[in-house]
Amino acid sequence: MEQRIKGTTGLMALIGSPVGHSGSPAMYNFSFRHHNLDYAYMAFDIKEDQVPAALDAIRLFKMRGANVTMPCKNEVAKHMDELSPAARIIGAVNTIVNEDGKLVGHITDGIGFMQALKDNDIDVIGKKMTIAGAGGAATSIKGRKITVAGGGGAATAIQVQCALDGAESISIFNPKDPFFARAESTAEKLSKETPDCKVSVFDLEDEAKLKEEVANADILVNATLAGMKPHEELTLINDKSMFRPDLVVADVVYNPAETRMVKEAKEAGCKLAIGGKGMLLWQGAAAYKLYTGLEMPTAEYQKFQEENENK
Repeated sequence: MEQRIKGTTGLMALIGSPVGHSGSPAMYNFSFRHHNLDYAYMAFDIKEDQVPAALDAIRLFKMRGANVTMPCKNEVAKHMDELSPAARIIGAVNTIVNEDGKLVGHITDGIGFMQALKDNDIDVIGKKMTIAGAGGAATSIKGRKITVAGGGGAATAIQVQCALDGAESISIFNPKDPFFARAESTAEKLSKETPDCKVSVFDLEDEAKLKEEVANADILVNATLAGMKPHEELTLINDKSMFRPDLVVADVVYNPAETRMVKEAKEAGCKLAIGGKGMLLWQGAAAYKLYTGLEMPTAEYQKFQEENENK
């Protein structure tokens, strides 16, 4: 399956910041080799104000497409020639497909999250969910205040997809920052789109309310980047008594594979505690199909990951 870069090789990429931790290049390049596709995938550190120039480069270099991570998802959506229905509702893009110079924006985060749950025999139908994150989260670590760029489009995509897929209720927690209004807007949209799902928004700093909602939840989700390298000690659930055996805990962070929150949930005997690797895999698989029309070799890649995890 070995394939080397040559004059005909097409380029795809991840854009956002930071991107040095990303597992996307390994996943996509493995898949290209598996299908003998003449593409190479790289990661480029791009800030929000550089998005227009990056999109011009995608057209100029005739790139087939690009994945988008924070903090660029919402900014990219503003500059697309066309948006998928989900990307339009959410106002964020994590996958750009270049259709002969026309850039079409999609978002696959919610799809990836749902598939990761299904892989572990969990569905959201009729479930009560507590989701931390609407775009930003501020909390303390070692006595310092650290602002952690939140899930942004990923957080909103998860909220929207869970509501569409039949969750009974969703409690969204976020600090009273500029992203709080985004959470309220999401709740308002979902009240119209999915009236059978009750969506509420609360201040993340209200620890008593967070504890109350988690106590009544079936599924707890960290949709911020709290706990991601280099802030592995950071968790939004500082009171470990909030974990219980019948609670499902899911984290969008995939580096490290197990965040402090996931580890502590496992130690507390939670029904399930998973990191973001599954979500990364399945949102990537959905994007891969948009780029190539092929199914990503997910089983083969998971085996490859396991064999090389400690190397």
